[in-house]
Amino acid sequence: MKSLRHAVALLVPALFALGGVLAFIVLRVARRVVTPVRGSTDAEIIAVDTGAQTIELGRTLDTELPGRYGLFTTGTPGYVKLGAVLSADATSVRRKLLTQIEPGAQVDRAARFSGWYYSSPSELHLPSQNVLIGSPAGPCPAWFFPAESSTWVIQVHGRGATRAECLRAVPVLHAAGLPSLVVSYRNDGEAPRSRGGAYSLGAAEWRDVDAAIAYALRHGAERVLLMGWSMGGAVALQTAVNSGNRDRIVGMILESPVVDWRTVLRFQANKAGMHAPLPDLAMGALSVPFTARMSGAEDAIHFDRLDMVSRAEELAVPILILHSEDDGFVPADASHALAEARPDLVTMPRFTVARHTKIWNYDQTGWTAAITDWLQEQGFSASA
Repeated sequence: MKSLRHAVALLVPALFALGGVLAFIVLRVARRVVTPVRGSTDAEIIAVDTGAQTIELGRTLDTELPGRYGLFTTGTPGYVKLGAVLSADATSVRRKLLTQIEPGAQVDRAARFSGWYYSSPSELHLPSQNVLIGSPAGPCPAWFFPAESSTWVIQVHGRGATRAECLRAVPVLHAAGLPSLVVSYRNDGEAPRSRGGAYSLGAAEWRDVDAAIAYALRHGAERVLLMGWSMGGAVALQTAVNSGNRDRIVGMILESPVVDWRTVLRFQANKAGMHAPLPDLAMGALSVPFTARMSGAEDAIHFDRLDMVSRAEELAVPILILHSEDDGFVPADASHALAEARPDLVTMPRFTVARHTKIWNYDQTGWTAAITDWLQEQGFSASA
């Protein structure tokens, strides 16, 4: 396996000699991996009934599922909450609107279906504070939700998302008596931009989370739990093995996490119709300093270091993994592999049907119970 990775890394520069078109394609794919994308659309609004307060969407694997969700629109209002599925046919789904849309509102057809649901701390009706965390990237805004325990939870959002993604978890953590620090990190659109403005897939972002740990310790925390969503799971895992404060990290909750980027990127490339060896060539390009910079990355990304299945022995704290078998974006394979590699540390209850980072939306009761039970079993809950 190691010799294959070396071969891929050596092959990438050779592409420039063998064919400019192939080199261009490889670098374009690599650039897509590290470039922050915000505001993309994946849903179609067919009709809005402002009298009945319902919305009709194009039917997809996401929009057809029961539960409560969010919808980002390119009109007014820019964000609405969605409730129950009222009816569906082969091409469309009609859902209840939980956010009032006034008659005459201009709502465009293009939209983004989301699991965020809550868009600001005020919607939780819990005490909260806006704070700034001094990180190597600069001052990173965060939300702090106080509670009585000296064990704080630091929440880390995913790729293409912001802190609001994490708000769904605050009530269950607060009910367990745990303060929550919901953080931002470089290049996420809220925290400072790094010099190149590119993601490092966790290889650099963990330093901003490490700064959040230091902030927590200075402000009354004695122990820290990390909770990472999607790419935030990769960031949390890198923090757990690299942080100078790792002796204060006592556990992790990983929601739809990226545990191994190779698995994820190959899966996503296959879904997009890209065939081997293109995904591996793109990762090879990102692994070599010269071609990494040409791809938009600031530094070479070492995918071996981001593979937490192969580094499983370095993990030392209990981990709860919440990952749907039907995630559809980040496959659960690497999560299962980590659970098999470290059965002494990993708890992974089974979830199905729910899509990526939307287990709470589809099965709030089961998701909440999984976290509550694990916190009590590990002795982290203030009521334990």
